[in-house]
Amino acid sequence: MKLNLQKPLVVFDVETTGLDLVKDRIIQISYIKVYPDGREERGNELINPEKPLDPFITQLTGFTDDDLKDKPTFKQLAKKLEEIFKGSDIAGFNSNFFDVPLLAEEFLRAGIDFDFSKCRLIDACTIFKKMERRNLASAYKFYCGRKMEEDFEAHRADQDTEATYRVLMGELDKYAPGANEDPEKVLENDMDKLAEFSKQNDNVDFAGRIIWAEIDGVRTEVFNFGKHKGLPVAKVLQMDPGYYSWILAGDFTYNTKQVLTRIRLREANK
Repeated sequence: MKLNLQKPLVVFDVETTGLDLVKDRIIQISYIKVYPDGREERGNELINPEKPLDPFITQLTGFTDDDLKDKPTFKQLAKKLEEIFKGSDIAGFNSNFFDVPLLAEEFLRAGIDFDFSKCRLIDACTIFKKMERRNLASAYKFYCGRKMEEDFEAHRADQDTEATYRVLMGELDKYAPGANEDPEKVLENDMDKLAEFSKQNDNVDFAGRIIWAEIDGVRTEVFNFGKHKGLPVAKVLQMDPGYYSWILAGDFTYNTKQVLTRIRLREANK
């Protein structure tokens, strides 16, 4: 099935030094950029994380410190990657919960304020979990009819990216209107609807420290942690201005600080 695109779609995957959005770094990023005319552009970059790899990560990915020591840092690649992702929708596998938030952190550390709110974020993992409730290997077998180990090397971003792209295409084929008898299992080939279907939470920031909530019938940003949990962010910034400084100085993601700063500036300009 050919994707129904109004603008490019970047399908991507990362391998990292760990799972901590604040402390860990990307060591490999791979992407397939699909254009509305059907053209496909593939890329794969190894990245020097500027920190030693944990032996577990080496065992998991096969990468060693020697493999990465002469590779460019993320900061050196940031402008190139910004151009690849800019103006595109973004897809991945579990990407809304890990790959995109970590990429946002890397961009901000490199001094690039990439606005992900302008991208439709399509998560093949969320689609799969809502439809079938399994993982990438199971998704590949289910939608592509083969075992991943028959076609790919495990835990390599370029391999997982290719598998994710095939899974997404398989999902659209399987759940196309009229393709099956279950009316609840219909998925339209439309990026707006796929992005909406991929959502699993009401996060304002990627880490979920600030979320959307209905207050007096108005959709409002509220804190989702700490002593001000459940209170509107704008109200807290007004009654406890020191809380903003505490968060900026604290061990929070750059994205959380960025979102909070945007809210603060918006409220100050009212």
